[in-house]
Amino acid sequence: MRTVYPLARYRDPGAAIDWLTEAFGFEVHEVSKGDDGAIKHAELLVGTGMVMLGPGGPGGPGGPGVYVAVDDPDAHHDRAVAAGARITMELTDQPYGSREYACEDPEGNLWYFGTHRP
Repeated sequence: MRTVYPLARYRDPGAAIDWLTEAFGFEVHEVSKGDDGAIKHAELLVGTGMVMLGPGGPGGPGGPGVYVAVDDPDAHHDRAVAAGARITMELTDQPYGSREYACEDPEGNLWYFGTHRP
């Protein structure tokens, strides 16, 4: 495993980006939009790290979680399943270049694992 990136979900990612850049001085690194023009993924630079944003409601499915960059998400996924993790998003190739999946730990915390490369 390599770098860990916080992942935050917002009902309106565009407004969240505007607020985070104004309030905290985060810098927009990348924004990916779907065919409908809606933001699907964004990366904001924070000091020497990065925060990832996506659509969804905080506190529920797809809500706040932690994104962890891994070299082999397929093997990582299989290991998580064998350990009893509840998969909440199957392995998927994302339009922004990552192959990722999401699962819940036994306490219900969301974890996202993928091949993201900054």
